[in-house]
Amino acid sequence: MIQLLFSLLAAEAALVVVLLFRTPARRLVLLAVDRSKRGRGPVMVRTVAATMLVVLGSSGYSIAKIRRREGEFAQLTPTDQVLASRHLLEASLMGYSLFLGLVIDRLHHYIRELRSMKKNMEAVTKQSRVLEEAKRGGAEEIQGYQKKIDSLNEQVQLLKHQLVSKAEELKTAETNALALQKQSEGLLTEYERLIAENKELRKKLQKVELHLSNSDSKKNT
Repeated sequence: MIQLLFSLLAAEAALVVVLLFRTPARRLVLLAVDRSKRGRGPVMVRTVAATMLVVLGSSGYSIAKIRRREGEFAQLTPTDQVLASRHLLEASLMGYSLFLGLVIDRLHHYIRELRSMKKNMEAVTKQSRVLEEAKRGGAEEIQGYQKKIDSLNEQVQLLKHQLVSKAEELKTAETNALALQKQSEGLLTEYERLIAENKELRKKLQKVELHLSNSDSKKNT
């Protein structure tokens, strides 16, 4: 389970990095995300996300249950410590995976909106050029064209403001994605530390079991 979550987290981090930079791979990723949002794709994604949320809640409940044992007995057994560490790691990985999935969805949405807005700006710019050339016509037509030009200029300004706003949102999303990538690297380091602690706790647990078995054998003799 943990290996699968790490693989998923690494794949999502790679997708975020690809979406942040303009490369040929970015178009392929956009096409793949577009196809995944068609047909049964959204239903499958929601089902997986809901399952992960349920498992995340279960892990949180297990951690809280183990913590209550600590309050009752004043100290956790090595087995409980291993289980608590494992549940905590799984919950952290699932939380980061869900957040990265949301980041990928928002990045894809903003990139598509920016592209559509750029196309609209190009179309409005072409229309304004045509109207400016037509200004050389009659005086009555010039007044009508001037009104249309003013309206188109307002639309251009509005689109520019929207483009700046979307660019700022995309920049914020990129900053969050980079920060999350750094956090995932720290999580990998924490995972290695937890594995080392897990090995030590298992050794202690084996010693305790061996001591108990020796004590039982002595009592029986």
